[in-house]
Amino acid sequence: MTALNTRAATLRAKLDVSRPAVAMAAHNPLAAKLAAEAGFDAIWGSGFELSASHAVPDASILPMDTHLEMMRAMGEVQEAPVIADIDTGFGNAVNVAYAVPKYAAAGVAAVVIEDKTFPKDSSLRPGGRQELVPVGEFQGKVEAAKAAGDMLVIARTEALIAGLGQAEALSRGAAYAEAGADAVLIHSRQKTPDEILAFCRAWPGQVPLVLVPTSYPQLSFADVGSLGKVGLIICGNHAIRAAVRAMQETFRRILAEGGIAGVESSIASVSDVFALQGDALMREIEKAYLR
Repeated sequence: MTALNTRAATLRAKLDVSRPAVAMAAHNPLAAKLAAEAGFDAIWGSGFELSASHAVPDASILPMDTHLEMMRAMGEVQEAPVIADIDTGFGNAVNVAYAVPKYAAAGVAAVVIEDKTFPKDSSLRPGGRQELVPVGEFQGKVEAAKAAGDMLVIARTEALIAGLGQAEALSRGAAYAEAGADAVLIHSRQKTPDEILAFCRAWPGQVPLVLVPTSYPQLSFADVGSLGKVGLIICGNHAIRAAVRAMQETFRRILAEGGIAGVESSIASVSDVFALQGDALMREIEKAYLR
């Protein structure tokens, strides 16, 4: 087992359809470290969260290098496998063939590629452009990714997002599994889990499914496990949403109260942040080597 694919093997072992792994989204190394410390099985290197952290739309605006270096940095500060959300793969199958080895070299455990056209539009944006590429074209992307990288390849179909129906979603999922995908991510923006549950029950089970229950949060992890089809659940954007709400409230209170005293008990202490930064290790290095 090489150093590069150890985390991929760890993630593969966690894709248990009787007890799905749970990944938490992150948009920087600090969020990734907090997610790992909380006990999540994996880190979702969310394109939505990273775009939001740069205050730009989730629409293929950030360059690949920005995303790639963030995935590398997330893996350097904690041990959980990082699943990189690479949207449409930065272009066609040729772009995928060049991009995936860079993610493998960065220590990423898996990439998720979706079957929408480039540039993408956010799946949950009302009125967004949800155009899918032909099945054969996307199979080529999956095959290129599998050939190029020492990691898992998760194929994401947006057929339900695009309103193409269950039959198209199932057909595309099967085609992507046939092309070599290690798992199939099926996405929905319906406010109830009915559409996703119907898909899961109809899925023949060639490979594990992956769910991102952002729009239907009432579906519990236990409910998903009882389906016997899903290997991974992704909490797709909760880190950035939690951070935004916490900062908004803290900033509001400071201005409203005319000082910082009132928020001290509700925010992390400086010593907590020092600990997350690895300050203790740095002090050990200082003692050992500074003369």
